[in-house]
Amino acid sequence: MSVQFDYSGKVAIVTGAGTGIGRATALAFAKAGASVAVVGRSEGNIQETLRLITEAGGRAISIIADVSKENEIKSAVAKTVAEFGRLNFAFNNAGIEHKALATADIPPEMWENVISTNLNSVFFSLKHQIPEMLKIGGGAIVSTASGAGVKGFSGNGAYCASKFGVIGLSKAAALDYASSNIRVNVVAPGIIETPMMTRFTGGTEEGRQAAIGQEPVGRLGKPEEIAGTVLWLCSDLAAFTVGATFVVDGGQTA
Repeated sequence: MSVQFDYSGKVAIVTGAGTGIGRATALAFAKAGASVAVVGRSEGNIQETLRLITEAGGRAISIIADVSKENEIKSAVAKTVAEFGRLNFAFNNAGIEHKALATADIPPEMWENVISTNLNSVFFSLKHQIPEMLKIGGGAIVSTASGAGVKGFSGNGAYCASKFGVIGLSKAAALDYASSNIRVNVVAPGIIETPMMTRFTGGTEEGRQAAIGQEPVGRLGKPEEIAGTVLWLCSDLAAFTVGATFVVDGGQTA
């Protein structure tokens, strides 16, 4: 059974849209009829996402930005509204992993980079997306956490802290704006077949099988499976869903 969403006339912004979950979600929004701003740091990756959307008949713009910097996400939101006239949906997905290290061995610069990219970027995004949604009477925002945002993982102190932070921040924002018809929720993916996961597993078949071994369903997740959750959370079907965290991980944290 497939669910078809119709987002014709709607506008979405997707950060971390160059690969993996971000690219799959940007494509899903576009195929559902939304105009999409695809945002990321790698021009090559972002242009490829734009090409895929355009070839599929969608409407999109590409924006090169480092969303860990407030002025750059502010500019990205402004460009989106200038191009499309409004902002209905946001998927705050940009994020990075880090080398597995025990907590006391994490260098301060690594900590700051992970927190800045994974958590500060979500705060800056909310800060500048919400006022645009208030202007049109509401909207829906989904941010990416992780299974590491609901459960601790050895060697991942900075990553866990950033993703737990995304959930806490999103719950507070959800309560701040629920009465203004802005719904803020979180998707927490498990082990998904993405370039980030390839880096995390070392790009080896042994590493891949070890990752699969953590999934009770016996496989890695697909980026499109996360995209489907995001589109549902932005739809009227999820109108009563506020401040929730949807763990989509094949049972890894069950």
